[in-house]
Order: sequence, then structure tokens, then C-alpha cells
Amino acid sequence: MKIAVMGAGAVGCYYGAMLARAGHDVMLIGRPTHVEAVNRDGLLLDFGASQKYVAVTASTDVASVAGAELILFCVKSTDTVDAGQQIKPFIGKDTIILSLQNGVDNAERLAGVLDQPVIPVVVYVATSMGGAGHVKHHGRGELVIGMSPQSQVVADTLRPALIPVEISENADGALWAKMILNCAYNALSAITQRPYGELVQGEGVWDVMRTAVDECLAVAKACGVTVQGDVWAAVEKIADTMPAQFSSTAQDLARGKTSEIDFLNGYIVRKGKEFGIPTPTNFVLTSLTKLCAVKKFTSVQKTGLS
Repeated sequence: MKIAVMGAGAVGCYYGAMLARAGHDVMLIGRPTHVEAVNRDGLLLDFGASQKYVAVTASTDVASVAGAELILFCVKSTDTVDAGQQIKPFIGKDTIILSLQNGVDNAERLAGVLDQPVIPVVVYVATSMGGAGHVKHHGRGELVIGMSPQSQVVADTLRPALIPVEISENADGALWAKMILNCAYNALSAITQRPYGELVQGEGVWDVMRTAVDECLAVAKACGVTVQGDVWAAVEKIADTMPAQFSSTAQDLARGKTSEIDFLNGYIVRKGKEFGIPTPTNFVLTSLTKLCAVKKFTSVQKTGLS
């Protein structure tokens, strides 16, 4: 299958590499330095104990999605609308589009831009970029995809590439369950710049996370969403299954990039106001993350780092 990855960051590169290893024709759409490294050397897929260069092609031109049968849409939530508008002229009506993004409303927002269905995907993988053309895998890798006429085709494509896939009839609940995990970990990891396993050793951290989760569950209920599974048990498990992982928000702040906090804890705050539900913990986490982002951005400017 011809597959395009729109937004070749850590998540997009990992799944793109796995699909390319399985024999698919994969095109990565990303930033110039990353694209140059991939086209020169291949994409380095790093599992820690083993490393392998994977043959993929890469481009900075969004028109390169043309002809793709499957698009993995992996841009930041802040860029969903803009990136959707950019690729719209180059995709066919039969193109299968997956939204592999944080937050709960990206598939809906993207579908509104493209005027065609988008399948929501919940991503459970620990990855990071080790540099241009280098993606590092730290653990897990399973996906939960929403129900659609194309979902089985997607699952049949991904599973032989050693990507575990579950098709869910409650995609909204699955998306909310993942976002609540993000709300528990992302801001705290970003503010402290600590990985999950180390983060939870801090005094009172579990209590802060618990109150953030309780607020999220109250807002989800008000939104009419049935959140899947035992959310708190899942929160506790993350520290064990991904102990060395820094949140995507922490990685964004470390690089002086815009974070997705407004689509995570900030989303809970906005919905809480809408329904008259207090969300003080999520409000503080959102505010402190933004403050840390401003401080980090200023530091990057002063040192000339990129």
C-alpha cells in the first residue's frame, strides 16, 4: 500500500518505519533537516537494544501525499486545521485517513476541513526523536481505531507490520481515556522535565494526578461520554510500562516548540466552564505549562539554540 505520514515526528516516524519494514511504500512529510537525513541515510529505527535503517522516502512538500491510499495524520493538535487545508487538494475521496493525535476532537475537526471521513485513532506508544532521521522507541505501540467501513482494512494493513490494533465501537470513550492519561502526566512531566517513572516518586504527585483525573471524569460525564476501563488503574500502569518516557508536552517545551496543552488540560478547563464544573487542578497545570513554555522559549532565543 502507498502510505503517507503527514507530520513526521516521533509518532509518525515510528509507525511509518514499522509499515515500511513490512514492505509498504511510505512517504514521510516533515521538516527540512529531518527530510534531508532520511533521504540520505534512511530512517533509523532505534529500539535501544537494536537499531536498523529503514528505507522510506521523505519530502517537505505536502503535495507528496498525492496518490496515497492511506494517510497517517500525525501533526500537533494546534496545526490540525492548517495542515488539513494544505493536504485537501491532493487527496482522493477514497483515501483512508487516520488521525493519530492527542486530544479528543481532532478527527472531527479534520473531517470538517477535508469534507470526508476521518478515523480517530488512540495511540499508546512511547517514542522520541533522537535527532534528524532518528526515531527512538521506548515501549508499547498499540492502537485503538474507531469503527468505520474502512477500519478492518486498516487493521489488516497494520497488524502484519507488528502494530497491535483494536477496533472500538466507543472511539469517543477511548479517546477520552487516553486524553485523561495525558492530563495526568503531560503537564507535570513538562513542568518538571522528568520522565514518568521518576515523576511519580515526587511527594504528593499521585494526589495531584488523582484530582486532575477526577476533574476530567466529571467533565467527560457532563459531555455524555462513557470513558472506557478503569482510568486510574491505567494511569498507575503508565509509570510502570513507560518509566523512561518524557511526555510529548515535555519534549515540545525542551525544544522551544508550541505545546498541545490547550487541547489537553486546557480542553478540560474550557469544557468545565461550559458545564459549570470546577477544574482548579487542570487550570493550574495548564497555566504553569504555559509559563514554563514562555520561559523555555526565551532561553532558547537567548542561547541561539534550535
